[in-house]
Amino acid sequence: MNILQVCPKYYPSIGGVEEHVRNVCERLARSHSVTVFTTDPSGRLPQQETINGVAVRRFKGFSPSDSYHLSLEMSRELKSAEFDIVHGHSYHALPLYFARHAKRKRFVVTTYYHGHGSTSFRDFLIRLYKPMGRKALEEADRVIALSNHEKRLLLQDFRIEPDRVIVIPSGIDLSEFENLNKEKGSEKTILYVGRLEEYKGVQHIIRALPGLDSAVKLEIVGKGPFKPHLESLAENLGLWDRVHFYQDLSRKELLDMYASASVFVLLSQYESYSIAVAEALAAGTPCIVADTSALSEWIDNRNCFGIDYPVDRDQLARLVNRAIGTRAGDVKLFDWDEVATETARVYQL
Repeated sequence: MNILQVCPKYYPSIGGVEEHVRNVCERLARSHSVTVFTTDPSGRLPQQETINGVAVRRFKGFSPSDSYHLSLEMSRELKSAEFDIVHGHSYHALPLYFARHAKRKRFVVTTYYHGHGSTSFRDFLIRLYKPMGRKALEEADRVIALSNHEKRLLLQDFRIEPDRVIVIPSGIDLSEFENLNKEKGSEKTILYVGRLEEYKGVQHIIRALPGLDSAVKLEIVGKGPFKPHLESLAENLGLWDRVHFYQDLSRKELLDMYASASVFVLLSQYESYSIAVAEALAAGTPCIVADTSALSEWIDNRNCFGIDYPVDRDQLARLVNRAIGTRAGDVKLFDWDEVATETARVYQL
């Protein structure tokens, strides 16, 4: 098959959508011709290159606050493109809508749909964009959702026929965790990994720290516009020696942090899946997540514990104390090879 993947950003950019597309593309490229059309608002990356067998084409784009990813250059190129399969990614960005312009035998969409914007302004824009988004979903032969929660949202908000929506979760590279030292040290650490946005809820973890033993530290891995606020909050609460920020870690460094953490916490209001939760569980680390969106599907009160919104800091502190000292195991996780195989099956339905 000659396959085109259309996405807002691609490797070396980092994020949930970027990781999903890269891992699926590289595995599909072992048996098929795979091309990626993506944007590069920075203008610093090569316009064309081949990465692990995947032909990547980057187009100039406009991306205010790292969102929407408007590229008229990409839109024009798509109108003359022709592939067997065109696969558009991320309902929350414009390249998905442009992907429908390409000539193809089949059109597949993976939405990563939250149903909401992360700010009131973004929420307004999502409502404004809905007729365009609906058009792309109506034209798709199949729509892939990452979770049952996301599928329910799509059926509710767009009235899509249920048999056109197929659930395929994101994956992880399970081989990375086979020989990982999963023994917990004597230090007690809470770990967060992800983009630093207000809706991700890291501020609630910082506010809960005073209710925990002074030996408990918080390690925050990621970057984003909310980082200055989080730094100020930690300083104002006198917690600067207990809150540590990291970014641009090597893969080995990140895996070691997953494995050594006492508990992983993600209190996001909107998630269509969470690769970070899957990787934490694969590293044997128990998790605490907000009982919201697709995160609710992780909760089993053995490996992963849930907390209601709005977050109560005392309840969060109690859950952290409950999780510390436990170990996660026997969780069904998907490998990227499985995800790529299931995606290829969708192409051939």
